[in-house]
Amino acid sequence: MNVIKTLAKSIREYKRESILAPLFVSGEVIMEVLIPLLMAKLIDNIGNGMKPIVTYGLILLVLAFISLFFGANAAKMGATASCGLAKNLRQDMFDRIQTFAFEDIDHFSAASLVTRMTTDVSNVQMAYSMLVRAAFRAPLMIIFSVVMALSINVEMALIFLLMIPILGVIIFAIALKVHPIFVRIFKKYDAMNDSVEENIQGIRVVKSFVRESYEKEKFHKATETVRKDFTYAERILAFNTPTMQACVFASITLISFLGAKLIISTKGSALTTGELSSLINYGVQILVSIMMLSMIFVICLISEESAERISNVLNFDASIVSPENGETTVKDGSIDFNHVSFKYSKQSKKYALSDIDLHIPSGATIGIIGGTGSSKSTLVQLISRLYDVTDGSVAVGGLNVKKYDLDALRDQVAMVLQKNVLFAGTINDNLRWGNPNATDEEIRHAAILAQADEFVQDFPDKYETMISQGGTNVSGGQKQRLCIARALLKKPKVLILDDSTSAVDTKTDALIRKAFLEEIPDTTKIIIAQRVSSVQDADSILVLDGGKIVEQGTHEELLAKNGIYREVYDSQTKNSDNKNDNVAEGKEA
Repeated sequence: MNVIKTLAKSIREYKRESILAPLFVSGEVIMEVLIPLLMAKLIDNIGNGMKPIVTYGLILLVLAFISLFFGANAAKMGATASCGLAKNLRQDMFDRIQTFAFEDIDHFSAASLVTRMTTDVSNVQMAYSMLVRAAFRAPLMIIFSVVMALSINVEMALIFLLMIPILGVIIFAIALKVHPIFVRIFKKYDAMNDSVEENIQGIRVVKSFVRESYEKEKFHKATETVRKDFTYAERILAFNTPTMQACVFASITLISFLGAKLIISTKGSALTTGELSSLINYGVQILVSIMMLSMIFVICLISEESAERISNVLNFDASIVSPENGETTVKDGSIDFNHVSFKYSKQSKKYALSDIDLHIPSGATIGIIGGTGSSKSTLVQLISRLYDVTDGSVAVGGLNVKKYDLDALRDQVAMVLQKNVLFAGTINDNLRWGNPNATDEEIRHAAILAQADEFVQDFPDKYETMISQGGTNVSGGQKQRLCIARALLKKPKVLILDDSTSAVDTKTDALIRKAFLEEIPDTTKIIIAQRVSSVQDADSILVLDGGKIVEQGTHEELLAKNGIYREVYDSQTKNSDNKNDNVAEGKEA
């Protein structure tokens, strides 16, 4: 019931169509049930002249047209209602996903969310289309047909009544057997889509390592597993239709035999030929309705798990939400980590960050270096509440980040993430993500600061150049510079570059840092980098190792400590010197 209540909220503006569809279906059923009764009258009046034949014929014609009117409108309303529900479900799920924190996305997985918004919604749409039409039509047709059959001959109608509970038991038994299989199938669907997403995103790596055959084989195994489960489920469901047909046809055969015998033995006094014809017609209507119920049952069985999965997303409470009446003004770019510890889930035993006590004044430039897995990205993601701290607190502008309205906070903390993403559209469209109201002059100025204007001007359409999905038609360095320009357009109090200049040369990197120093001196700048040269001019440099700050100071202070920073610096400068020596030797040769 909770699932139904959740999905019902998405019907909204399509309630009218959802109500009218079954009403039109009811009218259609009434007309179709009356037709066999009048057909019986017509058959029994053959031989009594043309007048009753013409009269009943005209009435049958009118009923047929009325039935057609009701049926056409029922189909129209049903299609409108089901398609509208599907549209709203996708929109509601998408809106809900936009509120999710990173850990919430990880909870479901991106591939699973895509499956829920596509395959699962399509299953629910099909089921709802059946429910507002066929699910009303079939039971009404069975009830009315049985009632009409009882009004003709009680003994004959009892045959249909005895058959219905037998079929109900068969349907219930099949449901118990098949439902767990569909639960398993949808989990495998998620895994299969996850594999597809991973392969497409990493297609360059796959091709460079010539792993196409391995990926094909891996995907083949995944699809084969899904096929086997579906085949097993369909094999069980296959008993549904022939079993029902056998029961209903046996009933019709029995009625035909007993009815014909009754007509002959009573010379038509207990049952007329027309009434027998009506009983057979009602039997056919019951057969078709039960077959329809069988189809509805199969579709609803498949969609049940889909509905549950959709409901899980719609009812999921995001782990990070804005406080009621949250603060909307960020005073400045000062940042304070007060004995912060963090782990990705409550079940995790190991902390990703441990006892971080850090205080950054507004307008300062902070460099962060550390090995892979040292939680550099995790540290800065706590500032804009992409994750929430486990212990301690983070403050921006002197106020705990949990007291800010999320949109207001994130609007003042611009992040250029490690995985840079551009969206399909023009360069202008992408840069205006930072500020939808930015003028062309502001866009170009931000691009100049990010050292992106030069290569943009080389494009034939300049800032109207189309970017393909994911930014695949620009280089890694160009993508990084466009993402930096996009962040600058926000004019944030805090700017975070998470290894966002790794694909640009050292000269361009230096020009970007120089532009930051001159153009946005009041903005707090946090630069995560692998190259010492990217952070050596910072006001303070942090060295992270194992989720802890193990060294902190200026470039000169850290060199003097002869610790991790000195090791990294020496290894990088030594490699640089070796390269210069090789170049010099080559020139002399």
